[in-house]
Amino acid sequence: MPELFDPTAKPNHRVENLAVRPGSLAGKVVGLLDIGKPKGDWFLEAVGELLRENYGARETVYYRKPTHAKPAPGELAEEIAQRCDAVVEALAY
Repeated sequence: MPELFDPTAKPNHRVENLAVRPGSLAGKVVGLLDIGKPKGDWFLEAVGELLRENYGARETVYYRKPTHAKPAPGELAEEIAQRCDAVVEALAY
């Protein structure tokens, strides 16, 4: 029987602890991180509206990564962490 190989790259680091999720978004600031794919801004605008109207988010703040091919720069990640209670990261086409 032939042996099959998985050609996908494996992550080079392991996340040990996930961030604690808020029990509710009511009164929270939610970051909307566009990774830079087409229509991501349009999609996140709709998500932000839903979060404010249906889940009581106090504010949504839009951010955009410089490129979808790399992680968010450290400064951007730090700004989001300092300002936001939760983050939605989106990919759209």
